[in-house]
Amino acid sequence: MSSLFSKTISLGKELKITDQEFGNLRDFIYEQCGIYIADNRKYLLENRLGNRLKKLNLRNFDEYYNFLRYDAARNAELKKLFEVITTNETSFYRNPPQLQVFQEKVLTEVVEAAKSGGRKLRIWSAGCSTGEEPYTIAMIIHALLQADIANWDIRITANDLSERVLESARKGVYNDYTLRTTPKEIAQRYFDLNDGVNTVRPEVKKLVSFGQINLRDRAQIKRVERSQIVFCRNVIIYFDDAMKKQVISSFYDNLLPGGYLIIGHSESLHNITRAFKPIHFPGAIIYKKEE
Repeated sequence: MSSLFSKTISLGKELKITDQEFGNLRDFIYEQCGIYIADNRKYLLENRLGNRLKKLNLRNFDEYYNFLRYDAARNAELKKLFEVITTNETSFYRNPPQLQVFQEKVLTEVVEAAKSGGRKLRIWSAGCSTGEEPYTIAMIIHALLQADIANWDIRITANDLSERVLESARKGVYNDYTLRTTPKEIAQRYFDLNDGVNTVRPEVKKLVSFGQINLRDRAQIKRVERSQIVFCRNVIIYFDDAMKKQVISSFYDNLLPGGYLIIGHSESLHNITRAFKPIHFPGAIIYKKEE
């Protein structure tokens, strides 16, 4: 659930990016992680990377580009770059109509089918940001299975490009604002609430496994355990068509036969692939990998 450049950072006007520098950095970012930055977002890239230039005592964006390519510390800086170019705006129980369809239709069907297959449930949250989405999924699973959850083998694999947001996700501590769309009874059941410091309870946290992943890296994606359900909400809108097709194809390969793909409510697979069967519900479209 990452969103790109939702805010700008005012860093002054002393650092300007030339068209050539923008082109070099834009292409480099795309090669590294598949995020495509359009020409009309040039100033945003300039603003976002200005702090990194100052931190590294670099004079211009060309020096920063060369630092990313050749410096001994380039791998550490690449992680910083990923953090800077992605902003994470999310919340628990985001888009309730879609989650209602997930709970009442998709999850119920998958759970029923899994009862005869070892009670094994695998869900992948690709682009998990600071953890609100996978923890929400875990809470929905708890609410559905209740005491029977002890008899299930459940793992929610939660991945993001940024190590910084993953560190935050693993802690499982959130402010009141991130719970703004969470039903009160859910908040009371699955969080330890303490004056604006809200901690996800252990029975929820243990279902989720966090790890860094680059959706452009096919080898990394192949290491993700095959899933019955894949969530990738509000991520592919930041990819160009070629990258969208690559990522959606990877999700298709990961899904078990009959599995489901859930993308953002404003996103669509139209003109990307016809491999999935779109299933229309009130307030949501869910994509199924037919058996």
